Amino acid sequence: MADKKVSAFMKPMKISPELAEVVGAGPMPRSEVVKALWVYIKKNNLQDPKNKRNIVADAKLKAVFGGKGVVNMFEMTKLVSKHLS
Repeated sequence: MADKKVSAFMKPMKISPELAEVVGAGPMPRSEVVKALWVYIKKNNLQDPKNKRNIVADAKLKAVFGGKGVVNMFEMTKLVSKHLS
């Protein structure tokens, strides 16, 4: 079973220049991108203190989030997908 197919979640993906500003250059699997995104969010204190599910975007994240200032964590996943290929 050495030739087991790599799951889509673990497949290294190309990262857009905007997303690379936040998570570093790719390619990297989607799971690593999400992990790196959370490290960035926590390091820069970008979670809304009243509602931890909301991410308050700084300039770099705004580029990834299509110009939105605040997104919830579920919307964030969808927006980040546009930056992976």
